[in-house]
Amino acid sequence: MTLLQRLGFFGSGLFLGIIVLIVFLAGKKTSCDYGPNARVLKDIRTKEQLVSAKAKTQLNSLRLDTGAINTTLKKGKVNFSESNTKLDSCKVYVIYGKEELVSIKFTFKNCNEKATLLTVETSK
Repeated sequence: MTLLQRLGFFGSGLFLGIIVLIVFLAGKKTSCDYGPNARVLKDIRTKEQLVSAKAKTQLNSLRLDTGAINTTLKKGKVNFSESNTKLDSCKVYVIYGKEELVSIKFTFKNCNEKATLLTVETSK
């Protein structure tokens, strides 16, 4: 068997394998969140989200709504150096995002079943 024939068999097998995966995974909610940033954001997004009284007043004064929170939890960046991940039960994460031209800093308390927004800060 020549090298060209081997490459042909390999290519056709690879093509059929990709088609089978597309058929089996079509319509399913699969995701590939492997990085620490993506895992933390997904974990907070999938839990029940609460907003503290302090965060509510900060959101109202900054004229932000839950859309800004949701956007940040999808596209934001977790700052692990400012976060407190050494706690056993509830870890505190600092997440940065952008809303229009303003940078937003959210502080979340991430427990086993709930994620609570503690504070909201902005900077230009």
